[in-house]
Amino acid sequence: MEIKKSKNAQIENRRGTWLLMGFVAVLACLFVAFEWAQYDKEVDLSSGALEPIFTEDMVPITFAPPTPPPPAPPAPAIVDQLLVVDDETEVNTLVNIDSEDLGKGVDVGYVPLPIDNEDDAVDETEIFVVVENMPSFGNGTADLMSYLSKNIKYPTVCQEQGIQGRVIVQFVVDRDGSVTEPTIARSIHPQLDKEALRVVSGMPKWNPGMQRNKPVRVKFTVPVTFKLQ
Repeated sequence: MEIKKSKNAQIENRRGTWLLMGFVAVLACLFVAFEWAQYDKEVDLSSGALEPIFTEDMVPITFAPPTPPPPAPPAPAIVDQLLVVDDETEVNTLVNIDSEDLGKGVDVGYVPLPIDNEDDAVDETEIFVVVENMPSFGNGTADLMSYLSKNIKYPTVCQEQGIQGRVIVQFVVDRDGSVTEPTIARSIHPQLDKEALRVVSGMPKWNPGMQRNKPVRVKFTVPVTFKLQ
């Protein structure tokens, strides 16, 4: 006898369908669970205690009374009065002053001060540094530089050793314009110093310095430059 199977009676044929339906149901439950929300409840506080209200008393602002201005200083007392007279009126120049120590009157009169003579105020032996009219050589600085360049002889020893520089010479221009007391203010080399003193000592007379329209002795400084070409 042959066993016949009915397709409707086979449960295995619908197994996949039921499985899918189960998955769908589970997912639907999860979706509803996640989407479920509980809204906040409003609490009525109208019947509760009210917030306390603080009040502050306003303190009135006070101002200091204005300071009265200081009193005006008293008017100076008039001690003496000046009497205005004409130019032709004779006035006694003697003033009687009582001495507290001696108890005697002292006559004070006008005593003219002696006026020094300007011609006697200038000391002829004094050596000045700055005067009203400084001494000058010839027509000025150009003549001085020309004289130095023509008369200086460069020492051979210094030329061979390449020594050069500026020697500062100080001297006194006397009242008659002659050059006296030459000294070295800044030295470079003994040979250069010696040559600078020789040239300065042999200078012709200068135009003397003038103080109050009188010739005076003036200290002067001249730089003597030694430079190799």
